[in-house]
This record gives sequence, structure tokens and C-alpha cells, in this order.
Amino acid sequence: MIDDLLFWLCRHCDGVRLSGEVWRSGEMEDGGYAVRRWEDLETDILVRIFQSFDVFELTSGIAHVCSGWRLACCDPLLWKTLDLSMMKSNFIKIPLEPYVYVDGRSDKLLSRLLKISMSLSRGNITTLIFHFNLYVSDDQLTYTAERCPKLKRLVLPAWNRIKKTGICKAISCWKDLESLTMPSIANPPYFIEEIAKNCRNFRELKIMGPCDILFASTLVAYLPKLKVLSLRCSMLLREALLMILEGLPQLEVLNISHCLLFDLSPSPTSKRIFREIDPFILEKASQLRRFLTCSQDTCVMCQRTKTDEGLLRWYKYEEGLWKEDEVSSLNH
Repeated sequence: MIDDLLFWLCRHCDGVRLSGEVWRSGEMEDGGYAVRRWEDLETDILVRIFQSFDVFELTSGIAHVCSGWRLACCDPLLWKTLDLSMMKSNFIKIPLEPYVYVDGRSDKLLSRLLKISMSLSRGNITTLIFHFNLYVSDDQLTYTAERCPKLKRLVLPAWNRIKKTGICKAISCWKDLESLTMPSIANPPYFIEEIAKNCRNFRELKIMGPCDILFASTLVAYLPKLKVLSLRCSMLLREALLMILEGLPQLEVLNISHCLLFDLSPSPTSKRIFREIDPFILEKASQLRRFLTCSQDTCVMCQRTKTDEGLLRWYKYEEGLWKEDEVSSLNH
């Protein structure tokens, strides 16, 4: 990778004139300008170059070229966001908890990347994004949490290998957490209560999966000051939606785009799907600054939600689609 980087610098920047000097990869040349080595490039210029690199390039060893390059690699501008949204675990599904088995080499690769990233970032990461098929372990999450004390936004869609103690310990490290993207979980109270206890500035939540009465009542009980909530592309019980609209007085933005809004019919084995949002719901939602909806038969995402029965199988669709959201602050 070091040779590739030097080749990149030579190809794109060889012979450029900076501050009256010519930067080349070779020896001193005749001419009217001093010729200096790339290793002597000013830190701020190196940082600008490194900003075009992804996390895999930044952690590939360029920090070991020399002390100047390591200093540049540790610049806070490079580490506001640690984006692992293109990294997936090599896994197979299994019938028992945690329902996935992750290959050991895949785990070691993630651990190595996290270790180097934490070393270079020096606690300056404020946004952390994981792929929905990147299955982080308790140890990996805890290691990362302890070294990202300034974290404000977390995108963690896969919790299969994370236990209650692991996620609670991580949340206790993130006092400044404001925004979270998470999966739907069977027992949300313990976790949402942990957020309420530790994250005083928490204001924004995205749930990737169904929202039932338990989840809605938990939000009302523990996060009454929630400002933004996205439930897009999932099954949404009408009673749960009403509970959210009535029980979160400070909610400003609610996104239920492409949701399957349903009600429990007299038969416990069947559901009644609403094709349109009824006037009573719309009246309750009128207090919001933005109420985002879409349930059109012609909408591709609505069709996909219906086909997948309210639990989107993101792996079937375009890469990166899972990251999209109609709420700009949740769209990454």
C-alpha cells in the first residue's frame, strides 16, 4: 500500500509547484525551483491529500512512513467519521442464537481495522457507521466505545452478536450521543432506558424493523424529548403510531414512508392493511413540523416493503440503499 500511495502522489502531484518549490519523488534537478521530497510535504497539505482516502487506505500503513505522515494521519479532520458501511462480515446463517456465524479471518480483519482506527483517531470520532451485514462482537463494540468518547451519531443496524451487557456498556461511554440507527429488538426497555440515563442530548432515532406497542410505549416512557423518529420501510401497528403521536410532545419529524400500516383484526392470525392514512391520524400528525409518508402502489420502495412483508431484505437490493432516508440528517 505504501508503494501504491507513493505512486499515486507521483502520478497526480509530481512536479506541482507549492510555495515556490517543485515537489518530486526523485533527486534534486536543475532549474529555477528547489526540489524537495514528498516525505517533507507540509502536514496541512498531506491532510488534504489523505482526506480523499477511505478508512482502508488510511489504516493500511501510511502512518508508518515517517513521523510527519503519522502526524498527518492523526489529524482530527480525517476522523470525524469512521465509515464502515462498505465492510461486510463473511458469515453464514445458523438456526440458533446469535443466528450468524462469522468467519474468524473476517473478525480479525475488523478487529485490526478498529484497533488502527482508534489509535490514529485519538478519540476524535463523532460519527460511526457500520454495514447492516457487519456483525460486531461485544468485545469489538466495547473496545471501540471506550475509545470514542465524543461520539454523537451511531449507525449500528446489526446486533446479532451484541449482548445486553455489551450495548449498555457502550452506551454508558457515549454521553454526547445524539443520533442512533438501530434494528428493531424484542426487549427495548433496558436499552432505551440506558440511553435516557446516559445521553442527555439524545434527539434522533431510526429503527430498522417493525415498531410494535412495546417499542412505542418504551419511547414514550423514556425518551419524551425525542425530536426526530424514522420508522421507514417496516410494519407499523396503527395503535403504536397513535401512541407515538400522542405520547412524544416534542417530536418534530416523523418518517413512516413506505411503511405497511396495519391493524389487528378480530382474527389473531390476520392483519388489516391500510392503503391510506386515515383523517384521525393526519389530525394528530398536524402538530409535527414534518410528517413524511408514502404508500403509493407505484412506489418501488412501497412495493418492496409489501413484498418483504414489512421486514426489508436489504441484501436483495442496490448496495447502499439501506442507508437512505427521507430525513436528511439520517441519510448517509
